[in-house]
Amino acid sequence: MKYYERMIRQAEEKGKRRFERQFQDALQSLEAQLNVGYSMENAIKEVQRDLQIMYDRHALIVREFTYMVRQLNLNVTAEAAWKDFATRVALSEVDTFVTVFSLAKRSGGDSILIIKNAVRQLGDKAEVKREIDTVIAAKKMEFQIMSVIPLGIIGYMRLSFPEFMAGLYGNLPGAAFMSICLGAYIAAWRLGCKIVEIEV
Repeated sequence: MKYYERMIRQAEEKGKRRFERQFQDALQSLEAQLNVGYSMENAIKEVQRDLQIMYDRHALIVREFTYMVRQLNLNVTAEAAWKDFATRVALSEVDTFVTVFSLAKRSGGDSILIIKNAVRQLGDKAEVKREIDTVIAAKKMEFQIMSVIPLGIIGYMRLSFPEFMAGLYGNLPGAAFMSICLGAYIAAWRLGCKIVEIEV
């Protein structure tokens, strides 16, 4: 059961990572639209067009921005559309952006500049996160390889030196020693699994 729970959790995490990357692409497009002078409402519509080119129409980010455009066409404010978007996707990066956008609208200052700075900061954070994910993925691969090596060694020894292995398994002290080794291997494997599953 724990195996299936872990698989489900990994699938959910993979989907979350995918949407994070999609949202970063959306923010980069948004910054470009704001730089050429679009209002937030029109920028969202342009971002939706860009996303339709970048992704399949069934992609979550495309569906979400398409819904936001529908809201804007019904005279929903950009702020309300962003807040609704944040509620639906429940992603920390989206919450951060929406909070900055809402505060910028109320500050009375250069709200576009504030929003663009927030987009850049979120982009930098995402880049660091991607680099960390790359390192962690490499370490996970190393862990998986190291987990298989002891089993491979035992299999090789049983095929190449059956008399030696019979001496380990064919008597009580040898069986006890190998049982201790097996317990240590399982404990190390479980600890390794917990370490590589730590989120950053």
